[in-house]
This record gives sequence, structure tokens and C-alpha cells, in this order.
Amino acid sequence: MASRTPADLRERAVAAIHAGMPRSEVACAYGVHLRTLSTWLARARRGEPLEDRPRSGRPPKLPPARHAELRAVVQGRPDATLAEHADALADRTGIRLSRSRVGRLLAALDLPLKKNTDRS
Repeated sequence: MASRTPADLRERAVAAIHAGMPRSEVACAYGVHLRTLSTWLARARRGEPLEDRPRSGRPPKLPPARHAELRAVVQGRPDATLAEHADALADRTGIRLSRSRVGRLLAALDLPLKKNTDRS
């Protein structure tokens, strides 16, 4: 999924065009496509806010407000497998996530899965 452009950057880009800066220079300076600038200008002309609109899709099973619980699970047993983390999270929150989803969340939260490989 493409990252969202902050509203203040959108407003600065539109203001630069209104100040007389050529669209191609604004697009290059702000790292956006010319068509994107046209969309933002049209929204500004209609009086619509330039904030990103809500995107459709299913809400996450584990909302960001509950990511601290996943952190606590991982910090409690840092050498557990993804399956064990998923089970512990389900026990703690009642939310069942797949191993792959837990792995993606750990990566997004910058919580690397560190297995203890010392088996002496």
C-alpha cells in the first residue's frame, strides 16, 4: 500500500502553485505526480479539505491501540516462536492472529523475532 501524504505537504504544494510556481516544479520539489497535484487542486477549488480520506477495507483484528499487548507478550518470552507468540496473544487478548500476521506485526513494530540458537 502506498504511504499517505501528510495534509500539510498537500497544502504547501497547493499554496506553491497558487503563488505562481509551475506545476512541474512543484511536482518535482514535493515528489508527487502531476495528476496528484491536479487532484489536490480540484479538491481545494471545491473547498474540500486536503486531508487523506479514510480508506476502505477491513479494520485490523488487533488495532494499533492494542499493540502494547503484543509488545508485552514478546518481551515476556523473547525466544518464543511465532506460533507461541500467536497463542500467548490469543490467551491474553482473545484475538487469534496467524503466525504470518504476528510476524508482520513484529516487523512493523520493530520487534525482531530472536530465537535462541545456543543449544549446547
